[in-house]
Amino acid sequence: MRSDAPAPPCTLVIFGASGDLTHRKLLPALYYLYEQKLLPEQFAVIGVARQELSADAFRREAAKHLRAFVKNPKPALVARLVKRLRYVVGDFGAPDVFLKLKRELVEVERAHATKGNVLFYMATAPDYFAPIVESLAQQGLLREDRGFRRVVVEKPFGRDLKSACELNARLLAVADEKQIFRIDHYLGKETVQNLLVFRFGNAIFEPIWNRRYIDHVQLTVAEDIGVEGRGGYYDTAGAMRDMVPNHIFQLISLIGMEPPSAFDADSVREEQGKVIRAFAPLSPEDLKRHVVRGQYKGYRSEPKVARDSRTETFTAMKLYIENWRWADVPFIFRTGKKLPCRTSEIVIQFRRAPLRLFRQAGVEAITPNQIVIRIQPNEGIALNFEAKVPGPSMKVGTVNMDFRYQDYFGLRPSTGYERLLHDAMLGDAMLFRRADALEAGWAFVEPVQKAWARSRARPAAYKPGTWGPP
Repeated sequence: MRSDAPAPPCTLVIFGASGDLTHRKLLPALYYLYEQKLLPEQFAVIGVARQELSADAFRREAAKHLRAFVKNPKPALVARLVKRLRYVVGDFGAPDVFLKLKRELVEVERAHATKGNVLFYMATAPDYFAPIVESLAQQGLLREDRGFRRVVVEKPFGRDLKSACELNARLLAVADEKQIFRIDHYLGKETVQNLLVFRFGNAIFEPIWNRRYIDHVQLTVAEDIGVEGRGGYYDTAGAMRDMVPNHIFQLISLIGMEPPSAFDADSVREEQGKVIRAFAPLSPEDLKRHVVRGQYKGYRSEPKVARDSRTETFTAMKLYIENWRWADVPFIFRTGKKLPCRTSEIVIQFRRAPLRLFRQAGVEAITPNQIVIRIQPNEGIALNFEAKVPGPSMKVGTVNMDFRYQDYFGLRPSTGYERLLHDAMLGDAMLFRRADALEAGWAFVEPVQKAWARSRARPAAYKPGTWGPP
């Protein structure tokens, strides 16, 4: 198991430091790590962005956002963190910004004793990922002569198989796989991480986690909001690119994987990759019967969305994993915007018990057992089973056993990025995507993307606040 010791001395360089991701997620995540004593004293942050700001102005902006997005911030901790911030102005395509960054890293190492360890975080538009990393390499900033040098890449990691392969090739041409951390913030959530412990740490579940006992698996990742000012990005992405090769396939791989030989990054990610590579290919008939795309009414009126847009805001799919554990068990997922509520959950539905035993006693139906894993909100796990209702007659009712993280362990304030940032500083890649699994995911959805591109049909319209089209 990983240690909860503080990360080693290091500098975090954030490209895109003036953006929303930095303000809402990364800076609050650093505050919570600092509060939990998981950041070393030998630590500093260098923000890099095009916005013309002085270092003092950047610190004032950071303090304002920390007060806005941190739950009950402590002024003294905010002040201590902000003192460690520095700022470099420049265009990511200009060589001089990397020369300025190189000088700043030398100064930071001298002032904060960071021992040459640097984590470069790409909080930018995807088009900048490869050029920034290539420029870092050109300046020698990825050489690990005196300390670690690691790169964290945000999603979307490509927009199709070809672009994902090209991005991987460009990054791996200048950095080793062990230096690249492809982040998916969903994997920072406690319930997702708990899947491994729940499955492999409990002898009552693993023996029945297979096609003999499980009827089907459902995954729902729903949002009740629309594109919320991100129309320009979302209209070029859509629900499939935005959610499926990243969040959805990561969750399916954790549900479906075989027990790893060890609890380390290589072993766990190897088993996850096997699951994705075992997805049964989608035939043309499968694309018609097992894939749905929809668009909420009013989407084409959103700012920066094309008035004739065919971008899907909802997609659902039924797929199969062709291996001995899961053959013939449907995995069904749905994801979309403007749905009835914000929720992410996994439902494991077991096969229905035979009714013959109870039919003569007048029992009309037996509800199948379910395990419901709630990722957000109200993180927890529920299990239902059948029991006799008290009384003289044979009546069967469903009992729900509900475990909530907050009730049992309490919940620390979290953005979902704390664990991932800490792991990247420690060099633990278990919760990050590996190149081969990522490309396998894109390869599976490529026929869907091509079929939609060829089709003249619009996505099926659905009313906001409903569960999408049929």
